[in-house]
Amino acid sequence: MKQPFPFSAIVGQEQMKQAMVLTAIDPGIGGVLVFGDRGTGKSTAVRALAALLPPITAVEGCPVNSARPEDCPEWAHVASSTLVERPTPVVDLPLGVTEDRVVGALDIERALTRGEKAFEPGLLARANRGYLYIDEVNLLEDHIVDLLLDVAQSGENVVEREGLSIRHPARFVLVGSGNPEEGELRPQLLDRFGLSVEVRSPRDIETRVEVILRRDAYDSDFDGFMATWGAEDGTLRERILAARAALPKLKTPNTVLHDCAALCIALGSDGLRGELTLLRAARAQAAFEAAPTVTRAHLRDVASMALSHRLRRDPLDEAGSGARVARCVAEVLP
Repeated sequence: MKQPFPFSAIVGQEQMKQAMVLTAIDPGIGGVLVFGDRGTGKSTAVRALAALLPPITAVEGCPVNSARPEDCPEWAHVASSTLVERPTPVVDLPLGVTEDRVVGALDIERALTRGEKAFEPGLLARANRGYLYIDEVNLLEDHIVDLLLDVAQSGENVVEREGLSIRHPARFVLVGSGNPEEGELRPQLLDRFGLSVEVRSPRDIETRVEVILRRDAYDSDFDGFMATWGAEDGTLRERILAARAALPKLKTPNTVLHDCAALCIALGSDGLRGELTLLRAARAQAAFEAAPTVTRAHLRDVASMALSHRLRRDPLDEAGSGARVARCVAEVLP
């Protein structure tokens, strides 16, 4: 199978790439929502992220990627205790997917051939400890949205049907992409994304030409292209691993906490999820930069992506929520 287009080779779209790197450093940030024009590299970036991410260590044969033998669910009947490295899971959730395919269901084949009542894991089991990617997330059916909200909040998938009573961990980073012209996202799901970015088609000739050149090189000289950009991805992967290790040691001054609260109050964001996400994203940014302490500069770097989708819409503000955040950051965090 041909390797995906390298993450480091994506031209422009820096905020989108930054958001994805931050969730790779700290999955607890809560996922990324990427809205924008068609053909701006949204899906390409997610595919590239899968190849970029460091592998995970999991129990061999475990359907939910458990890190330790004792964490494997009983219904899986995992006999092995061997730990193996496998790629970080990146699972696609297609439009029109059925609920059974998402959460899992009775294994019909085993029921008919052996008379056994067994569980067939769904996409949520495969996505545990990884990423769940939804293209055109704003077109997802409401009952699937409700299901994802429940699982994203609890971190556990519960299946009670057809005589089955199954539970398994389902902790994943949710990545959604979509085109705002095709419909808006339900507020309940919107709030579950930690970060949100908007992507636009580049307007300058040089950038568009560079996109063409890199894509052409990927198609016509795959080995040479991957040799160059694969090394760049390797360097980025090492930075992500270093940031993960540094994250618990970071110092967070009380002044930064006050800045988080002051900014969210000034913006009028609902609830406290904004402050918590803003702080986690700023800490991940500081770790990525190998800084020993979180500063106001790190808050400024991530404020737009952490807060713009949490604001109430102002029909009189033509500039949009991103511009509102930028204005408020300039006033509150000069």
